[in-house]
Amino acid sequence: MKSLCIKTNNSKILDYLLNELKYADIKDICFSQNQFRHYKNIVIHYLSNDYPYFFSKISTLLAFLIIDEFEDTLLKRMIHKNYFYFDFLERDKILKNCYNLLSDEYYKWFDKKFAALYDSIYAFIANHKTLILDGFINFRLQNYTSILDEIISESVSNYIIEKEYMEFISLLKLYINSQSNNCNIVHLIYKTSDSILLDENKNLILNSDEVFNAKYLSDISFSSNDYTLNSLLSLLPKKIYIHLIDNTVDEFINTLQLIFENRISICLNCDICKLYRYHKKPISNNHK
Repeated sequence: MKSLCIKTNNSKILDYLLNELKYADIKDICFSQNQFRHYKNIVIHYLSNDYPYFFSKISTLLAFLIIDEFEDTLLKRMIHKNYFYFDFLERDKILKNCYNLLSDEYYKWFDKKFAALYDSIYAFIANHKTLILDGFINFRLQNYTSILDEIISESVSNYIIEKEYMEFISLLKLYINSQSNNCNIVHLIYKTSDSILLDENKNLILNSDEVFNAKYLSDISFSSNDYTLNSLLSLLPKKIYIHLIDNTVDEFINTLQLIFENRISICLNCDICKLYRYHKKPISNNHK
């Protein structure tokens, strides 16, 4: 027979463990809850002799417990400790970035976290009869916390990039609001990163770094779209009609909307849209 005592004073965790043990498909076990001097304990007795099976089942259960019930607290604690120089709102944004990252790449991160936890728990309970849960999580899960640190680092990088992006947008908005308009209307014909600019008489406007000297190209690269942005910032039209030939609003279009705000109107099905939608050749006027 093999026995394992799990110690914690967290009532929510005790209920979680008791419920999971009750409904888990683990053969030949019995368990009980006991109150001792410093901890409440769940004692699990394995009545057979297939110890790898028992260790595997308990390791799986505890790995899910840590991910479900402790991971959020660990992320907050690590962000607060390692990125204390960010203010509260910034740290909260980084935490939300962590949630988004874990959601967007769920299986990638879950598999890594689970494998790290499973291995650490299995190695420990195979050689110890007692597991003090809080101490184990704080001091025995270096591989798991390294993965959380990787997630946080990526989230911090994403936050900094987003912050710099929004500062860039703000600077361009300040510039626009401080300048006079140079024309009334510009039409932007846009399809999968290719674009054409037309004036209000529907004459072609050439994107040219020689004409505009690339004064307003951003540090954030939009590839060929940089010259379109530079042209629009030079022209400063009162109104920009964006004709989305493939009906797709991508990062560049979102950026234009942030910069030019109510000067932007999106069009999907006017005569200009129809003309270029059935145009066979790629659309572009990035001439140099």
